[in-house]
Amino acid sequence: MKNIPVESIIQEVKKACIDSNCVLRKDISLALRRAHRRETGRAREIVGELILNSKIAKKEMMPICQDTGITCVFVEIGDNVHITGGYLNEAINEGVARGYRDGFLRKSIVEDPLFRKNTRNNTPAIIHTEIVKGTGLRIRIMPKGGGAENMSRVKNFSPNSTVAPIEEFIIETVRLAGANACPPVIVGVGIGGTMDYAGVLAKKAFFRAIGSANEKPFYDKLEKTILEKINQTCIGPQGLGGKTTALAVFIEPYPCHIASLPVAVNMSCHATRTKEIIL
Repeated sequence: MKNIPVESIIQEVKKACIDSNCVLRKDISLALRRAHRRETGRAREIVGELILNSKIAKKEMMPICQDTGITCVFVEIGDNVHITGGYLNEAINEGVARGYRDGFLRKSIVEDPLFRKNTRNNTPAIIHTEIVKGTGLRIRIMPKGGGAENMSRVKNFSPNSTVAPIEEFIIETVRLAGANACPPVIVGVGIGGTMDYAGVLAKKAFFRAIGSANEKPFYDKLEKTILEKINQTCIGPQGLGGKTTALAVFIEPYPCHIASLPVAVNMSCHATRTKEIIL
């Protein structure tokens, strides 16, 4: 049995919230530099501004974007782990509250979706917990901005559907989002499970690094095909035209009911913010 004190969790989550909001992921930074080399004119200028913005944010430890997001948390806790001194979810939320307070990050969470009173500390987080074998605790943090999130969609397809309409649904979602998702975007896709779990899969996809191959060759090829077609829409950086509408498409499949075929498309801007904690 491994004991992990709640204070360790609080401090790590606090740091992850600040770092993820202020330091652009290395794989995204590299993808932007590649986009900058292939773009011309206004599109090249916009990508250059995004790169400059990320450099200033890292140097000054200021948010990459003013929308510092709702904190989505994916937890994998070993069956031989004991949290001491408190409760896991409370520790995560306390870490989020301290991170957003001490990092001077915008508090964006309202306590009721209809009455809209701000909680003033960016909690509660959205926490997904999975029990796994072993003595490890893995916490993955994702501050998710509202603009791109609002452009996301879920659709239940006929179970005998071919790949073509699913592919078109993904591309259509990007097309409908236009400039509202702050392109160049990263597209997370969940296929299978249930309506709600497809959305979870689509979010988990964002933890993959740009350039990584899908472990299933069929989906790896499909990701590349869809990415190419999305970039052919020429929506471009910030929706003002160009070759780079999306930086990546990530697909996560999962078993589903024989009568179901849910597909979720979760949109994320170039500042897709993730951080992993291992305790």
